[in-house]
Amino acid sequence: MKISKLLSKVLTFLVAIFLVSSQIQAWAADKDYVLNTASTGGTYHPVGTAIATLTKVKLLPKQKFSLTAVNSAGSGANVQALGAKTADFAILQGLYGSYAATGTGPISEPQKNLRSVTMLWQNVEQFLVANEKVKSGTVSDLMGLKGQAAGMGKQNSGTLGSNKVLLSGLGLDINGDFDLVYAGYGPTADALANGQIVAAGIPSGPPTGAITKLMAANTGEFTILDVTSTEAKKMDGGRLLWTPYVIKAGTYPGQDKDINTIAQPNFLGVNASVDDNHVYLLTKTMYENLPFLQAIHPATKVMAIENAMAGLPVPLHPGAAKYYKEMGMTIPSHLVSN
Repeated sequence: MKISKLLSKVLTFLVAIFLVSSQIQAWAADKDYVLNTASTGGTYHPVGTAIATLTKVKLLPKQKFSLTAVNSAGSGANVQALGAKTADFAILQGLYGSYAATGTGPISEPQKNLRSVTMLWQNVEQFLVANEKVKSGTVSDLMGLKGQAAGMGKQNSGTLGSNKVLLSGLGLDINGDFDLVYAGYGPTADALANGQIVAAGIPSGPPTGAITKLMAANTGEFTILDVTSTEAKKMDGGRLLWTPYVIKAGTYPGQDKDINTIAQPNFLGVNASVDDNHVYLLTKTMYENLPFLQAIHPATKVMAIENAMAGLPVPLHPGAAKYYKEMGMTIPSHLVSN
């Protein structure tokens, strides 16, 4: 009798193992999309992992597809991977999306396969100047600093690249007009504090730690410049990429008024060939489960449906557009896929 019960338990256990194994095999046979991110030390990869985890929890069991986050060399490599179809989705800096759409900058040919899903979070442009150099309090003050030392990012960095584009719209060549100090955000802020440079461009999500430290330790010595609507138009250069952004008063020590600046998106891109319904379900699932994403990584706390299309540099994938239309949103003409 005991042997019979034991055999029964063993049989039940084996059947359970078989069923679980069969389910895993069935899931493994479903569509698994590759989501390219960037290096593991930045923000792109953990945000990508959060999105991928959401798909495995919410979409894989019933909808039979998911995403897997893969680290990469960043936006430039991600555009190449999408073009080669070694990646299906990718997180991209807005400027690289614009390069891809137009075949400009480091990208030689327009990437007609690239579509947008959503803006994820924004890189906010923060130009700082020593107070004795401030005249108007806007970015046009940088014009009067030609020949002086400035920090605009590390060599070959996205920060340096975006600052070069933005300031060229104002008529500045940062390589020829400034004595550049190439450094990360912390050392750049330290160089401002030490008087080694008189200006800096530090795009990030405020509050930025390096700027907070600078402002706290040097009360009343530095200004974050405003960007007027006229300046913003020149800096954007017709890309429709940079959009207005307000750094609220109190964001930084000693900041007693709002700062009006601009920001470009980091966005989720996708190949046009990806199934419309899958992109629709992904977009819907992301916005219906924002607390899930926000619990995994704080960068996603700025995500909101009303900002989903802000600054997107390439047309929406039809699947994403379908969801936004369901939510009563109007798709701008430049984001409508042909």
